Amino acid sequence: MNPHDEHVQQMTRRHFFKESQAGIGAMALASLLSGESKADVDPLTPKKPAGIAKAKNVIYLHLTGSPPHLDLYDYKPELVKRNGQDCPDAFLKGKRFAFTTGVPKLLGTPRKFAQHGQGGVWLSDALPNLSTVADDLCVIKSMHTDQFNHAPAELLLYTGSPRAGRPSMGSWITYGLGTENENLPGFVVLISSGVQPNGGKSSFGSGFLPSVYQGVQCRSKGDPVLYASDPAGMDRSTRRMSLDALRDLNEIQGRELGHPETTTRIAQYELAFRMQTAVPEVMDITREPKFLLDEYGAQPGASSFANNCLLARRLVENGVRYVQLFDWGWDFHGTNPNEGLTDGLTKKAATMDKPIAALIKDLKSRGLLDETLIICGGEFGRTPFREGRTAASATLGRDHFPDCYSMFLAGAGIKGGFTHGESDELGFSVARDPVHVHDLQATILHLLGIDHKQLTFRSQGRDFRLTDVFGTIVKPILS
Repeated sequence: MNPHDEHVQQMTRRHFFKESQAGIGAMALASLLSGESKADVDPLTPKKPAGIAKAKNVIYLHLTGSPPHLDLYDYKPELVKRNGQDCPDAFLKGKRFAFTTGVPKLLGTPRKFAQHGQGGVWLSDALPNLSTVADDLCVIKSMHTDQFNHAPAELLLYTGSPRAGRPSMGSWITYGLGTENENLPGFVVLISSGVQPNGGKSSFGSGFLPSVYQGVQCRSKGDPVLYASDPAGMDRSTRRMSLDALRDLNEIQGRELGHPETTTRIAQYELAFRMQTAVPEVMDITREPKFLLDEYGAQPGASSFANNCLLARRLVENGVRYVQLFDWGWDFHGTNPNEGLTDGLTKKAATMDKPIAALIKDLKSRGLLDETLIICGGEFGRTPFREGRTAASATLGRDHFPDCYSMFLAGAGIKGGFTHGESDELGFSVARDPVHVHDLQATILHLLGIDHKQLTFRSQGRDFRLTDVFGTIVKPILS
């Protein structure tokens, strides 16, 4: 409903209550004066989950561009055996690919694979550090999605729709659960490799939810949060006085109009003021011992995925509900050596392999892994054949592929040393236990104690949810 029309409707009801002999209007007025008005409620107040929560916090590590899963997690000996052969027509008929036409050549991995840990998790030689925490990993080899281009696939993964405008996963989670530290945002975004996510800010935006639930982008270099510092010539006490005046005006408007964005505006101003002290402290990794910086490969003052993994631990340790990392550079088409599956993948994988393994060990040593859910993957997978544009190149690469790919989870409520699902012998389709991105979303919410069918928000006349009208909890991966 239009806010003005809603206000008129509310005023009409208040007029009725005021004139009624039961004195309901007086009670409503007393409630307002006692500070229980809608405008006085902090939307980020912690909320108890409706169900049993195994996870309190989430760290989602998104490898933007989508890593070549067949060269990292999903070993296909038959594909290696048939390397260089023409791709069978049955796998191409009716399919569309981003950059490949005609009949491509099958591409077996050039990487060496081995099983690790008591669970026998298959990992390639590009991941030597993750192999040391193999028994903490749950690898899903049967992921699939509906989209084969980056931005729509990323938006589907994080918002439940391939089109911009819906709330992101982190926004839904903070909307449902709030945050445990009133001085920090409930949803923090960290970006490395100098590139924004494919879906732009919609990948961490609040959509039609109140904007207080959108992700707050923090930086590991320079001011942690842009525009949060006091303006030149204004000290903290003067800033406090100006915010108090703005709060009083907004509260008046909130009581008169009852619009949720007024409440959001108050909450955001207050949070920004508190963040001026809290955020620089939590983002200062110089407070960490040198041995731990070395384990992550982190360097104070730099902007890197390693720094962001360490910051993610510091953030969840301080009560941030959802931390989202985006790391660009995983679009392995093979159009240049940095996108190749040999040296290129070795170099790029090293930037994530060491810090993620360190993050898992660090959380475990602090007793936080049991309550923190870690997810790592891309927006889709890569083809089991050579990318069409680079078919004659010495550099090996793969095209986009939505039909079957791999990712891994670790931590709260997840079976460690476990592999779920399976692709066919050439890696073209799911052979067992398919997991759609909506199923992943439903499972993440379930681990946080949220029923994905009940977490809704009414917009444009209908109730929306993250999983749209889909989603099934992937119970076999739960501990």
